[in-house]
Amino acid sequence: MRKSTTFSFLSPFVNNPHLDSMKEDILYHFNLNTGTLNFPAKFGDVKFVCVGGSPWRMKSFAEYIAGELGLAVPNAEYPNICESTDRYAMYKVGPVLSVSHGMGIPSISIMLHELIKLLYHARCTDVTIVRLGTSGGIGLHPGTVVITKQPMDATFLPRFEQVILGKSVVRSTELDGDLAEELLQCGKDLAEFDTVIANTMCTLDFYEGQARLDGAFCSYTEEDKQNYLAKAYAAGVRNIEMESSVFAAMCKLSNLRAAVVCVTLLDRQKGDQLSSSHDVLHSYQQRPQILVGHYIKKKLNASKKS
Repeated sequence: MRKSTTFSFLSPFVNNPHLDSMKEDILYHFNLNTGTLNFPAKFGDVKFVCVGGSPWRMKSFAEYIAGELGLAVPNAEYPNICESTDRYAMYKVGPVLSVSHGMGIPSISIMLHELIKLLYHARCTDVTIVRLGTSGGIGLHPGTVVITKQPMDATFLPRFEQVILGKSVVRSTELDGDLAEELLQCGKDLAEFDTVIANTMCTLDFYEGQARLDGAFCSYTEEDKQNYLAKAYAAGVRNIEMESSVFAAMCKLSNLRAAVVCVTLLDRQKGDQLSSSHDVLHSYQQRPQILVGHYIKKKLNASKKS
């Protein structure tokens, strides 16, 4: 088993000695099995992994990146590698893997465990992984793309806390700062929409956990909500979502170069419910994929020249 004692980005690795004694590894929620599939042949050339909440959005990204990389074929169908399961969807376009992760920390955590093992079994190297998503903004115009500097929990601490064997384990949510700056430069290159680097708050809930007033339950006032969001803003938080903390923690444990790129759909200081039209929201949701698509194309073009 490959191991690393440094925070390098040479290859993703697992840290589980029990895997060595397994004759085959069943990635249950992907419905992929190392005993029946040649992982290095199927996935060994993967250099970029993009993950996002919904299956249709990740299929859309696969189709988009195929066009950007000149790999699109008229009337081509991009098969879902995980089509025999309804948990997640996965699409491969050249060196790019596009995977859905569902909503919330538990769902993305399960997906990441199996994705990291997939990259390990495939013997992939120099992999960059980016979460593409939507979020609620704080003090930003809707449609602004936020590149996460540091994921924070709902108390504005840069950590991910998990209970393992009855004990609380706290892990760092550090992301790659150089990658964030490279993505910001891509936003400047495009000059199509506002792009910023800022902290992101990751919550366990969409309603009360994010200080919304429109859930089934609410024990606080509008003033309480605004005071909380003001504290978040003071902590450098500019958007709120539900996956970034565990994503950052697990990617760091795996030596994966990682970033989170989310578009804001509204300013939470001005309301809780979406009022923009479907077409406007759809255009907003395309912005992270446009930014990351530009980054991938830029990196691949640079590698061809070197």
